Amino acid sequence: EEQLVESGGGSVQPGGSLRLSCAASGFRIRNYAMSWVRQAPGKGLEWVSTITAAGDTYYDTSVKGRFTISRDNAKNTLYLQLDSLEIEDTAMYYCAKPAVVITSPGSYQYPTRGQGTQVTVSS
Repeated sequence: EEQLVESGGGSVQPGGSLRLSCAASGFRIRNYAMSWVRQAPGKGLEWVSTITAAGDTYYDTSVKGRFTISRDNAKNTLYLQLDSLEIEDTAMYYCAKPAVVITSPGSYQYPTRGQGTQVTVSS
């Protein structure tokens, strides 16, 4: 069974940083494109970033230059470094194994998705 478990969320002030982790089991993340997505209160699911099996990375324009996606193949763990956080980044963050390789915003299917970790940015 494929599982994803996120951790690392929390409450920070604007300008702060967090590092989200996503431990995968049941499959090897190095063989797939993996994404981070988020859902703000009252809004739909929003794609944030993707790392492909080849290691190419893609970001939504709202987070480019502030967030960094990476993975540790030995630990089978996906990461998202969040820097220069803004109030608008407040959301539940999920790691996901999408049905297709996502490189831009849109409506997508995520057959495997974790339970999420909450990020709250407030002053």
